[in-house]
Amino acid sequence: MNHTLPSIIHRLQRLGLALGTVGMVLCILGAVLNAHQFFISYLVAWTFWIGLSLGCLGVAMMHHLTGGRWGFVTRRIFEAGFLTLPAMMILFMPLVFGLHQLYPWTVPGVAVDELSRQKTVYLSAPWYGARTVLIFTIWLLMAFSLRKWSLQQDATADPAPTIRMRTLSGPGIVIYPVTATFGFIDWVMSIEPHWYSTMYLVIVLAGQFLSAFAFITLMLAKFQGYEPFRDVVTRTHFHDLGNLLLAFVIFWTYVSFSQLLIIYSGNLPTEIDWYLHRIAGGWKWVVIVLGLFNFFLPFFLLLFRVMKQNVRRLVVIAALIFCAHLVEVFWLIEPTFFPQGFHIHWLDFAAPAGLGGVWLAVFAFHLKRRALLPQNDPRIEYQFPAVANAK
Repeated sequence: MNHTLPSIIHRLQRLGLALGTVGMVLCILGAVLNAHQFFISYLVAWTFWIGLSLGCLGVAMMHHLTGGRWGFVTRRIFEAGFLTLPAMMILFMPLVFGLHQLYPWTVPGVAVDELSRQKTVYLSAPWYGARTVLIFTIWLLMAFSLRKWSLQQDATADPAPTIRMRTLSGPGIVIYPVTATFGFIDWVMSIEPHWYSTMYLVIVLAGQFLSAFAFITLMLAKFQGYEPFRDVVTRTHFHDLGNLLLAFVIFWTYVSFSQLLIIYSGNLPTEIDWYLHRIAGGWKWVVIVLGLFNFFLPFFLLLFRVMKQNVRRLVVIAALIFCAHLVEVFWLIEPTFFPQGFHIHWLDFAAPAGLGGVWLAVFAFHLKRRALLPQNDPRIEYQFPAVANAK
């Protein structure tokens, strides 16, 4: 059966709505039956999907600064990805009701060590909320500005919108990791308030870029057989995306191993404890899974040109990386609450499915609203001469 690309995207949206509805109903049921587990699973799911939204925002700014053929054909994909940020801000609200379940520093009267006590000025619920609002405000301003100028570019041959996007992306590529650092210290790292690492947030951001490139690769592979991508997308685009996946696989591995090496060498109780309960019991098998599917296997396969230019093979690699990143987020959060050994609950599947369904539905909604390829890009003439001549 033949389908047009708009119908494919519409089906994607309906799938997201169905998955999101079922997942959210299960989450509500889980919250009633086991509130503590619900908030843990919900935090894992929200962290993963907000990471994908932010990864798309980072990729957008990277493209506006550096150019590249891969960015022209995928721009609408990562724009639709970062336009999910308002939805993710709304989906953050349930976590506000679970502060006492997730963050020991929010519970009055709970004994804390001296190191945690020194952080009480920073780690307080009012400041936590204020920083969250400020961080999302900055992200939304950058996202909506980039989208507005991208659509203005479609309507005029004036290069001014393109220049504005590049001008914002310069400081934006710095503002994004700085604000994300404060955000993920609050949302994730502070679940263990006595532990700290300057490399931790770099690992989180590397994972966000990696998951974004994996998702973009999957979507481009899905859309390449339909107009307007059919006559534009070539093996070169997938080769470029494969190279970017390889680069961020190496970067993620480098920063992850660097943190482990530094903490292992220091051998300080306040630092090494974070790793000890992440290899206790069955958690060590999760580490093996991450090492295999987030580094060794994709690194080895992406070294070969034939793997990057074969769409089906690259899709399999991208899917493995995408799923492995979800496992990584699960491993970063869950062992804090279950240090005695590996633990998994049905909510650990329902929450990512529910939030993922909502994310996918919002993504598809924004994707189908505008032209799927940007128009009037000043760089189109040397990137895609055939397309420029056709105009």
